[in-house]
Formats: sequence, structure tokens, C-alpha cells
Amino acid sequence: MTTTPPPGSAASSGFSAPPTAAPPPAAAPAGPRSADRPLIGSLSPSRAADFVNCPLRYRFRVVDRLPEPPSEAASRGTVVHSVLENLFDLPPAGRTLEAARTLVEPAWQALREREPAVEALFDGPDALAAWLDSARELLAGYFALEDPARLAPSARELYVEHVLDSGLRLRGYVDRLDEASTAQGPALRVVDYKTGRSPGPAFEGSAMFQMRFYALLLWRIRGVIPRELRLYYLGDRTWLRATPDEADLRATERRIEALWAAIDRAHRTGDWRATPNRLCSWCHHQALCPAFGGTPPPLPQQAPAVPLDEAAPAVCEAEG
Repeated sequence: MTTTPPPGSAASSGFSAPPTAAPPPAAAPAGPRSADRPLIGSLSPSRAADFVNCPLRYRFRVVDRLPEPPSEAASRGTVVHSVLENLFDLPPAGRTLEAARTLVEPAWQALREREPAVEALFDGPDALAAWLDSARELLAGYFALEDPARLAPSARELYVEHVLDSGLRLRGYVDRLDEASTAQGPALRVVDYKTGRSPGPAFEGSAMFQMRFYALLLWRIRGVIPRELRLYYLGDRTWLRATPDEADLRATERRIEALWAAIDRAHRTGDWRATPNRLCSWCHHQALCPAFGGTPPPLPQQAPAVPLDEAAPAVCEAEG
């Protein structure tokens, strides 16, 4: 499933840009919630992955709402995502690697203004300069995977939300949505950027679950099953690809509902188990984790309902 396409190959499926500048980002309609369909919970791909990987980590983030300090990896991911979003504001001919690299510094300054704590990540100018160069290297990885001059995204960093018939709200941010007109109707391609390295074959299915989550949302919102899902790993310049069908997305919906049932059961029983795994090194809460000799804080009192996780879903996550 992991492949390395030649530059520009992402435009080969009918999603290439016209000779004019790319259109501005479009907003997708959110799925309305009817009065007879009260919310039972809220789930994003990131929080779903948290629970699958370690229920205790999900509890720390959603139930306890423990603060997490900024990290170099997460901050770099934010900067790179910002650059790849803003790159498409340039005319096609101007979307070069050199132009992308010049956008890194402004993206870093914008992050500093929003989150002043990120400045403490670096001991001095040399450390910051090396970190900025690492972000520019990831952008070189992106240009090795496709040529943005040949693309006309219909949306970037697109917020999507829909409430299932069960009352479970699904939501998240799609890094990029490409759209083309065909004789059969609109064709959609969902693209997501990861600033880490690609997973091994044993983890590819888990990685693509996030993409099928987005495909399900778009299908429920727009009535169109995306033709293609692409997951780009800029760290090692590889990608994953899937072509979902209705059976895939119905199976994804069933999996999500089963996952929410497990979250609901953990909330009712208080059984949030630690599950040590390869992602523990990314976790900020090892000092509170029993797997590392810690003790979790007492569970919040008087919380009969499952938390709705009203916090805004993250545009990007460091993991992956």
C-alpha cells in the first residue's frame, strides 16, 4: 500500500489545475442536528486514535482535560501545515519549493503570536534555526510527492461535522479536498499530510482509518463517496492510498459506533486502562501513568454523562 509517486502524479486522476489561479477555499455544509436527535457524544479521528491506542490517554485528554505543553514535533507540524495551506494562495507558477521555504518564517511568527509558550522550546537562535530548517526539509519532502502547480484544491483545512442517527457527532479538519467534475458527477479526493515517517505494513490499516473517517463524513454531508484517499508522509516521502466504496464506509461507521460504545463503557465503569505502546514517547502524561509507575488523578465527580469533547479538534497532530 505504501508507494512513492513521481512529482506531479497527484494530478493524474483528473484533479489538475486549470491555467488560471486556484479558487479560494470552499466551506462544506455541516450536518444539522435535529431536535429529536440529542447528542450522545463527540468524536474526531485524533481522539478515536487516542482511545484505540490507549484508553487512559483518551481519559487524560478528554475527561481530565490535562494541559499539554508544546513540543517541537507538534509545533513543526503546525508550521508545515500552515505553509501547505497558504502555498495554494499563490498563483500556480509561483508554487515552488523556494516559495514554500519563504513561508516558514511567517508561519513560525504567527504560531508564536498565538502560542507564546513555543518560544521556550529553543535554547537560542541556533536551535531555532536548525528547527526551522527541519521544517523546510519536510516541505522538500512534499514537493517530492506532488507538484502543487498542477492542482486546484476546492478546500484547505476544511472543518467537517455530521451527527449520526445515533446522536454521535463526528468532526475533524480535512487538510485538503480536491474536486473534479466528471460525467458521473463530482469526484472528490481527500489528502492529509503527516510530518512523521510512514508506518510499517502492520499499522497501515490504522493509519487509513483516519482517512475513511473523513470519507464517511463527506459522504454523509455531501452524498458523494470520495474517489480517492491519499495520506502523505513527508518525513520519508512516501504515501498511502485507498479507494473506498460504500461497503467500506458503512463498515467504518459500524466501527466508529462500536468504538464509541467502548468509550461509553469506560466512562460508566471508570476503567480507563493504560496500554503501553510505541506512542508512549509522544505522551506528556507518563508521570501519571501506572505503566510508568505513576498514579492518575481522581476521576471528576458528578459526571454521569459522557463528556462531549467540546474542545476544537486539532488541525494537525504530531503522531504519525
